[in-house]
Amino acid sequence: MILLDRVSKVYPKSRRPALDKVSLNVAPGEFVIVMGRSGAGKSTILKLLNREERPTSGKIVVGGIDYDDLRPKDIPHLRRRIGVVFQDYKLLPNRTVFENVAFAMEISGMTKQEINYNVPKILEIVGLADKASEFPRHLSGGEMQRVAIARAMVRQPKILIADEPTANLDEETSLEIVKLLIKINHYGTTVLMITHDTNIVKKLRHRVVKIAVGRIVSDTKGLVRNAK
Repeated sequence: MILLDRVSKVYPKSRRPALDKVSLNVAPGEFVIVMGRSGAGKSTILKLLNREERPTSGKIVVGGIDYDDLRPKDIPHLRRRIGVVFQDYKLLPNRTVFENVAFAMEISGMTKQEINYNVPKILEIVGLADKASEFPRHLSGGEMQRVAIARAMVRQPKILIADEPTANLDEETSLEIVKLLIKINHYGTTVLMITHDTNIVKKLRHRVVKIAVGRIVSDTKGLVRNAK
């Protein structure tokens, strides 16, 4: 489903590679946590997978799509197959919860009938059916993150990448968001959760890939113990 083969990324004027010969294989339906401190290279992985950046070297294949063969006109199609949840939510402040989620479908050219059918369903899944007419300013941080997840999932992508989804939340709310991601994973979506939150990771029993200074330093299934 996701393959990085000896991928390196060097930004101009950088003293060291953001990623240095990183190899990672994520199977369909897996829930994988990519863990590391700020600056370790986690966000670069997201940007490469979402084709915001191109690797300096190495190969990336996602869902059978070889990124070496991607043309500019193919990128929107790729991004429809990958849902991304950002830590700062990126909600439209002057649109309601329903409209924020619907917007992701509108820009994909989906019909009003499809939007009216799918948006209520995804809001029910994320526990926001009663908040459809609310504006982001009236929501808690956890609720805004749920809207962001709903928006990423409404087009039913095969892969969901959550970038620091608990960064701005308290521990209880963070755990609720992670449980929602696990629920989505149980529906068959491959989930890649990027985080530095060791407390949350310790509560989970999922594969953990730890990255430091641009390299994978461990890849294990189970709890991360004594993570730093």
